[in-house]
Amino acid sequence: MKILKITLLSAITLFVTNISAQTETIVGVAAGNDNFTTLVAAVKAADLVETLNSEGPFTVFAPVNTAFEALPAGTVDTLLKPESKDALTGILTYHVVAGKFMAVDVIKAINENDGMFSVKTVQGGMITLSLSGDKVMLKDEKGNMATVVMADVAASNGVIHAIDAVVMPK
Repeated sequence: MKILKITLLSAITLFVTNISAQTETIVGVAAGNDNFTTLVAAVKAADLVETLNSEGPFTVFAPVNTAFEALPAGTVDTLLKPESKDALTGILTYHVVAGKFMAVDVIKAINENDGMFSVKTVQGGMITLSLSGDKVMLKDEKGNMATVVMADVAASNGVIHAIDAVVMPK
């Protein structure tokens, strides 16, 4: 009987955990993941928390902390200053696409469009998606590349795909 209680308790815990994960917004999911601490700080500095907590849905190509660390020295500190809010907002919204696009949707769109698919970002610029082997790649308007390193992180108002570089608008 003891085993049954533990199994039942584990099942209830798993169920409650899954419900919590599904009710967290993109910001909540990112804030709960140690890989996105720099991104969350940037979202707060740009006053985008309310926007990314809204109904959406959104697809966010979210740079991990190491992506921000790879930027030239001082870039992140400069962008987090109040006087850089507009530039920071532009960069962050360049990582967001309106609508919820799971990895299977992205791959299907790439394959149906001769290996490349361009999407308009919330910022207004374009990102080109392609495949390199089994990895989804993003090419920004400056020609820089990023790789999706973790796909389909579910949120109540969309999905997050973690990327290994910060992409930049024109």
